[in-house]
Amino acid sequence: MKLRKELWFGFTLMAIIGVGAVGMLLAADPITNGHIGLLMLSLVVVAIMLGFPTAFTLMGMGMIFTWLAYDRDGTRTLDLMVQSAFKVMGNDVLISIPLFVFMGYLVERANLIEKLFRSLHLALARVPGALAVATLVTCAVFATATGIVGAVVTLMGLLALPQMLKGGYSVPLSAGAITAGGCLGILIPPSVLLIVYGATAGVSVVQLYAGAFFPGIMLAGLYILYVIIVAKLRPDWAPPLSAEGRQVPLSAPTRQLSADGVRRAVPALLSALKGRRNQAVPTGFLLKELFIALLPLLLFVVVALMSYRAVTAPVVAVDTGGMEEIGASGSSRDESGGGLAEPEAAAAEGGLSEPPAEGGLAEPRAEGGVTEPPAQGEAPAAAAASAGGAATSVPAPAAATTPGEARPAPTGYWVGLAAGALALVAYYALLSFNRLEVFKMLLTSFFPLLVLILAVLGSIVFGLATPTEAAAVGALGGFLLAIAYRQLTFSVVKESVFLTAKTSAMVCWLFVGSAIFSAAFALLGGQELVERWVLGMNLSKTEFLILSQVIIFVLGWPLEWTEIIVIFMPIFIPLLDNFGVDPLFFGLLVALNLQTAFLSPPVAMAAFYLKGVSPPHVTLNQIFGGMLPFMGIQVLAIVLLYVFPEIGLWLPQVLYK
Repeated sequence: MKLRKELWFGFTLMAIIGVGAVGMLLAADPITNGHIGLLMLSLVVVAIMLGFPTAFTLMGMGMIFTWLAYDRDGTRTLDLMVQSAFKVMGNDVLISIPLFVFMGYLVERANLIEKLFRSLHLALARVPGALAVATLVTCAVFATATGIVGAVVTLMGLLALPQMLKGGYSVPLSAGAITAGGCLGILIPPSVLLIVYGATAGVSVVQLYAGAFFPGIMLAGLYILYVIIVAKLRPDWAPPLSAEGRQVPLSAPTRQLSADGVRRAVPALLSALKGRRNQAVPTGFLLKELFIALLPLLLFVVVALMSYRAVTAPVVAVDTGGMEEIGASGSSRDESGGGLAEPEAAAAEGGLSEPPAEGGLAEPRAEGGVTEPPAQGEAPAAAAASAGGAATSVPAPAAATTPGEARPAPTGYWVGLAAGALALVAYYALLSFNRLEVFKMLLTSFFPLLVLILAVLGSIVFGLATPTEAAAVGALGGFLLAIAYRQLTFSVVKESVFLTAKTSAMVCWLFVGSAIFSAAFALLGGQELVERWVLGMNLSKTEFLILSQVIIFVLGWPLEWTEIIVIFMPIFIPLLDNFGVDPLFFGLLVALNLQTAFLSPPVAMAAFYLKGVSPPHVTLNQIFGGMLPFMGIQVLAIVLLYVFPEIGLWLPQVLYK
């Protein structure tokens, strides 16, 4: 029987791991418990690659080697197992996993993805590579709403791939866009991977979600930029949409107003309401269409007014309860002589004094807010004034605002208001009846998902709810969407509950197995041995990050991300302090890296998901070939995140530091 290349690769990798483990034991003199712990780690990897259940393999290996470490003391082994399992069961963060998964399955079965892809396809019709760009945007939005990788790749393979092939798109480009876009759910919140990493590494899931927001947008933007460049350079790979593909179906009353749909919508609706063509089109229809057309304007006005109230809100006086800030100028204490003052002798005899104001550090004055205490450089002037016998208060700046007085709106507000107004003018100048129909399609497909995403992620990021509470809101939102689109049936709920229970049980058992395995590994001294080995290499921070990311990338070929997180992150996390690496930043690098491994041949699961639903003439090699450029883009994103860590750390620092 002839083995496939993937099997040869798997057996070769297992042989390398086995030979390496045996060679390590033979080279060790003497063989310590730490070496036995590394042997346990190697055996776990080989057993998982052979197909044994990951969770029970971890539990079994951990208990066997713990039993050996305790000199065959079964009582201590069972105690360790019970304590590790109880610690995992008491982790509140894990409650959010079944709720997020349930939300994802409900949204998936609400049949929103087909309407979303169609509306985005028409909205982006004039963009080069419109079908591939619409595919990537749909995958990004749907990944944000579900976080389920396999489901997004499979659904987009059924929906977008036939349309792209029919439109003359290259098979590799089509396959690459679907697989890369579908894998965005690994990184973009509400990613289950980030929840698992946070629970394993002890990092706040809220901060991980905030940190992954901009890297996810950056990665999706790089994908879209690549597709547009390819469509410009090679139009035969991504032909522009035909006139038939851009056609928007118009209703009968709309055709009465504009036969071809190119007439500007708002002026036509207003003129019809004046009575010129009111006989042909019902007034109720005209009012409804006009309300939909003016929705962006109404939203802009509401946001502008709310923003204006926020930026001009009066300063609230802080009740200090009779206490006064040390060093406050212009107080009555200076006049009565009861406050602290610079000794006159020191000033006269050249003693210690404050540095001069010019060139020294000073606290900047807050514009329109509560005035800051005087800068250090103002102290000599106050001291000189008090030495002269007259206490003089420092005059408040002209821009200062007293408590209770409304603040003037900052310049940034007016700049943003002007930019929004210009965008609205351009929007209504281009709003034809065809575009109005596309906007209505977006209202029924894109915006419901957007509201769900904002309700879930916004409440988490801005501290309004914990991840578990936000996941419960998301599950309720998935129910409401399924009801609104008339997709909530008993079979849908039954399938969603079954798949949620299956996924949650897998993750929770993985955590139990990981806890037992990690405890056994630490008990044997394997963690200490690895730490001594890494520190003995005298690596710099950059070299350590490169080494760790290469190891994780290679492990991403034979292993799932869940196995990598629960098995190897407890080994890497204790090393981060030695190299000054933020666990939050490391988690973002790991998420990007595992997404890269998810696309890398020969064991790229996204390729097999797509192959299972693609036409027979689409080969696995074509899918792999289309994935490689997107994998290169992900490597570029990892480099950008490392060179500019503010991409991932800026938002958590602004919100939570």
